[in-house]
Parts: sequence; C-alpha cells; structure tokens
Amino acid sequence: MAATVLLTVAACASETARPVSTPVTGPAATSVPAAALDSPAAPDAAPAGAQPRLASDPAQLADDLVADELAIRDPSTPEAALVAAARRQQVAYRSIGRHPEWDATIRPRIPASLLDAYDRNVDARRQLAAMAHPRDKLPAWQIQPPAPADELLSHYHAAEAATGVGWNYLAAINLIETRFGSIAGLSTAGADGPMQFLPSTFAAYGEGGDIRSPHDSILAAGRYLAANGFATDPDHAIFRYNHADQYVAAVKDYAAVLADPATFAGFYRWDVYYVTTEGDVVLPIGYAADAPMPVGDYLATHPQ
Repeated sequence: MAATVLLTVAACASETARPVSTPVTGPAATSVPAAALDSPAAPDAAPAGAQPRLASDPAQLADDLVADELAIRDPSTPEAALVAAARRQQVAYRSIGRHPEWDATIRPRIPASLLDAYDRNVDARRQLAAMAHPRDKLPAWQIQPPAPADELLSHYHAAEAATGVGWNYLAAINLIETRFGSIAGLSTAGADGPMQFLPSTFAAYGEGGDIRSPHDSILAAGRYLAANGFATDPDHAIFRYNHADQYVAAVKDYAAVLADPATFAGFYRWDVYYVTTEGDVVLPIGYAADAPMPVGDYLATHPQ
C-alpha cells in the first residue's frame, strides 16, 4: 500500500498506547455539557472547538443541509458564514450516515440539483464508517491549518497535468487521508505526510522531494496512481493506494462531488473527527498531543 488512512474520516486504524508525557492542548474548555450530534440546540450554543448543533427533526435537518449546501456554492457567502455552513454540512452527513432510517424523510427534501452530491456524500460516509474501529484513546497528532486552498488546487492541477490523474481524485484522497494536511502525525503503519505515504513508497515516487510537502506528496500520489494503471482502471489504482473496497468507493464518491469545483470550499473547511468508544470527537486546529491519551480525559476539559 502507498498510504494508510489516518482516521480523519473513519478512524480506520489505531495508535499504540503509551503513557501521556505532556497534556493535550486545544481551545479553552467550557462548562457546557457534552452533547450528541443530533442535539436540537442552536448552532451558536456549542462551546468553542466543539461540534456544531443540528436540528433533531430529520426534515428540519434536511432543510438546513440544503441551505448550507447552497451557501457553500455561493461565492458571495462571507467567510464566517461559509465556515459555519461547512462545519454543519460535515456533521449533518456524519449524522445521516448513522441513521439510514432517516433516508425516506431526508432524501425527498433534497432538490434535484443537489441530489447526486447528497447521495455521494452519504455513501462516502457510510463506506468509511464501515472501516471504522472506535478507539478509547485519542492519537498523538497535531492539528494545524491546511495549506491555502489556492495552493492546494494549484498542486492538484499540476499533478493532473503531469500524470493524467484527475485533480478531483487527488483532492479526495487528500481529504480522506489527512483533511487536506490538517493532521500532522504518523499512521500506525508509519505512513507520513499530507497524502500518507510509506517512506519506502515515497522514495520510489517522490523524485527526491519532501514527504511532508503538500506539493511533493500530491505529485507523488499522481505518479503512484498513474503507475498503477489509473488511466485504464482507476478502481485498481485507488485500491493499490489503500487496500479496501470501501476506501475505493469513498474516494470515487468524493471525487465525483468535487467535479463541481464549488464544492471544494465546503470540504476545505471541514474539521478533523476521530471515532472513539465515546462517540465522535472533533480535534480542532490547535489540538496537540505527543502521546495517546484516554478519550475521557480529553472530554473532561473539551466538551463536545
């Protein structure tokens, strides 16, 4: 395999536990109790760094999701509103993914212009969730802002021009692997960098570059996929990247959504989530741990 999913979307791997030598840092804790993703509270009721609140009624959830999808696609949406819409969009799809019984209520409320993107987002979430193994410890990662969006888009398009691998597939892999490079940390298999290469594989396809460089790792991913027959059999090439049929399906789903470039604005502003034995935990920008720590210890000071 060229890469191993770092748990950004589905928590597909685990960290080897060892005693915590330094505390996890993150946004200031508040006294607001932890809440489920389906809480009916207003979005602004969430503590800093916590998960946005969603409507508890599936029909209202659907209508709110449509509004957020439209806001994400509108270039006039102010940045603060765009961030809020993207974060709600992400949590809505995570919640819908866990509740197939809502499909009969939600799907008919999605307009035809958004239906394909809706179906693919829900399917990607369910595919990745099927790979998840909830953990009782949070990982030894640092969560940092991704590289500027225009720089990432430039790298994807440069890799497409050089290798023939569609920019949207490279972006989809970058999204799944490290949330566009927001995660700084190794996988359990030792994969590293924004595109999660094993050092030996990167040595073969990185052309002497830096495994942690967005530019170098994205170009290497294009070379790797091209060398594994992406032009004639993209499923096989993606499977070689990560040996799981669900991973292949999720990459193809997100790539299809990203074929509309307007959707990138939403994905780019998604948070990093980690699937734990106590539910989804958002790891905000600023999270930093040099060793795994029990989920409960983090939640005691960082309510969700």
